[in-house]
Amino acid sequence: MKLLPKFQCRIGGSLVNRTASIIMPAFNSAGFVGRAIESVLAQTYEDWELLVVDDCSSDNTPAVIGEYAKREPRIRVTTLDSNQGAAKARNLAIRASSGRFIAFLDSDDIWMPNKLELQIDFMSRNAATFSFASAEMVRESGEKFADWTVSGTRTYEDTLKRCEVQTSTAMYDTFALGKVFMPDIRRRQDLALWLSILKRTKYGYAIEDKLAIYMLRSGSLSRNKAKAAYWQWKVYRDVEAISVLKSLYYLGNYAYHGFIKYYRPRPLARR
Repeated sequence: MKLLPKFQCRIGGSLVNRTASIIMPAFNSAGFVGRAIESVLAQTYEDWELLVVDDCSSDNTPAVIGEYAKREPRIRVTTLDSNQGAAKARNLAIRASSGRFIAFLDSDDIWMPNKLELQIDFMSRNAATFSFASAEMVRESGEKFADWTVSGTRTYEDTLKRCEVQTSTAMYDTFALGKVFMPDIRRRQDLALWLSILKRTKYGYAIEDKLAIYMLRSGSLSRNKAKAAYWQWKVYRDVEAISVLKSLYYLGNYAYHGFIKYYRPRPLARR
């Protein structure tokens, strides 16, 4: 009798797909992408494919990811001839994916070893079509400085006011939602994707366990508040077509929670 892959099963004679398709854009991340890929290789859940899209890096990123792809057939690499941005890179990988669950991992973040196993089990037990999780926040030096803690559920309206979905913890079920893509914008495309998903399903489910390590890099958009607010506004007005008055209301909520998130981070628990 032919054995089925570890996390697949037969129902009524047909094979149920439980593969996780991991979407990773990479741009000039030679110093970080190796450890991100290593965190995928260390997963306790083995039914995955990793789709890495190099967005025309000018450093050694293509060579780093190429070495991993030579040794691991579950890693598939696409190299773009021109820099097209994270949205196009991710959408290219989503289109090429073959798994049921779409998961995201940025090239400078890390997953905990049980991330996929715990999250897919959680979604299966709770009939959840979209989920995300808590994370540890570290500086570029590797120093831990805060916990990103989430719990409960989030709706479309909640997410307009405050996005609590950390990209490297997000996962959605294509069996229930189909393949959902990011709009072709240079920034805040991840927020726009979560909003699009939350129009198709009532709730996003938060997992309290810390399943990823998120790196806050110096000079990132998250730290440039003026640019971040501009792109947030663009999502409200250009992508979601929300009125000016409501957009101002949501932007006020975003600004308040952004201050709390980055300037009054929750301290790490004492050991």
